[in-house]
Amino acid sequence: MYSVDFNCICVVFIVSTVREEVIVIVISLILVLCSGLTHSIWNMFAKQSTDKSVFLWVIYAPSTIILLPFLITELNSTSLSAQEWLLLIASMIMQSIYAALLSHTYNVGDLSQVYPIMRGAPTLLTPILGVLLLGETMPLLGWFGIVFMLAGFFVMLGPIKQTISNKAAIKPIFLALTVGLCITTYTIIDKANLSSITPLALLVITNIGFLLGLTPAALNRKRLKQALIDNKKIIWLGAILSPGSYFLFLLAAQHTAVSMVAPMREVGIVFGTLLGFFVLKESQGLRRIAASIAVVIGIIVIAGASV
Repeated sequence: MYSVDFNCICVVFIVSTVREEVIVIVISLILVLCSGLTHSIWNMFAKQSTDKSVFLWVIYAPSTIILLPFLITELNSTSLSAQEWLLLIASMIMQSIYAALLSHTYNVGDLSQVYPIMRGAPTLLTPILGVLLLGETMPLLGWFGIVFMLAGFFVMLGPIKQTISNKAAIKPIFLALTVGLCITTYTIIDKANLSSITPLALLVITNIGFLLGLTPAALNRKRLKQALIDNKKIIWLGAILSPGSYFLFLLAAQHTAVSMVAPMREVGIVFGTLLGFFVLKESQGLRRIAASIAVVIGIIVIAGASV
């Protein structure tokens, strides 16, 4: 009798534990999808802006100032090792490079062209570099995912001969790939940083790094004033969505493996392409939508292969 009761208790415990894990995963995926949507919206605002470097600085400044006391309070109450400090500094540096490259990329390329490349490149490059440099193995399903992503990128490029012969067409693609490298790097670094500080404190640190990369442009009073006038209708919305999108991702990454949530966040690729086509009225929309869907399918397949 006692044995039966004990077995029942074990079954109930296991079921409740599994249920909690499923709930955590579902909530994390919802957070990630919201993160992808909000990220694509504020990137659309950045693309629409006349002075992209200053606009990006302006929408990141409010949340950084408001949340700075939380960072100071946490750092004062937390004892960090030298390695942990170096990782935080590395995150700031990568965010600075990312911000500078992002503004420049949107100056030369369409949102529906560069956004899928910027967001898809990390998922494509990480497993390939792991196989080539670290001797890791890739399941067959993962290679199928890579094929889907490469196909999407080639469709995004358009006719190869025209692309190669046109330097103006190559530049935004190259810049988008470098932005993708930055995203890959700071995502890995920030996953490690979450073991030493909270997502909110880390958000402030990444914001500071982002602002530092754009501060030289924002120091020009004339440009700053003009950016505030030109974008007064969307500045505060951008100021909420820009840090909010990454904060949602950090919340999800805190409780779920980054190998799962990072690829799912890139569903924003489809959102970004649709916004470029329907809102910004960019050309070649149908081709780019098809390409972005192929990239997202590849990302999901690679993520599934790594589980």
